[in-house]
Amino acid sequence: MPTKEQDFKERLVAIMRDVKDNLTDDTEAMWTIGSLAARLVDLYKVRTWTEFKAKLSAEAYDRLLKDFKEQGNAFHRDGKDKAAYAVQLLAISVIARTQTDPQVKQGEQLLDGIINGVVATYRKAQAAKAL
Repeated sequence: MPTKEQDFKERLVAIMRDVKDNLTDDTEAMWTIGSLAARLVDLYKVRTWTEFKAKLSAEAYDRLLKDFKEQGNAFHRDGKDKAAYAVQLLAISVIARTQTDPQVKQGEQLLDGIINGVVATYRKAQAAKAL
């Protein structure tokens, strides 16, 4: 039976594979990830997703994961699959911060790079709309 750490590693690998194979062509999912991550980044008054995660206290981490679970399940129940996917992807990134496995840490860096890029793209699009 796999450990929690092994299970998480498998989930991270699966989401990274999905991002590589599908996400770049799915503008709606990218927009949803960017908007949700940007709201959290702005809430903490930092510039990047990586900085946001670094500022999370243990209490904020627990609260965020609880919120992600509740919101993700609600999105799934309501048939909002892209929103549920965005929550899942961000939750995996947040959880990866707490892991010690070197491969997970490498995957976290790759995933955070993607999220930071999506946030930047979202912000540029929002700025262009405001003009």
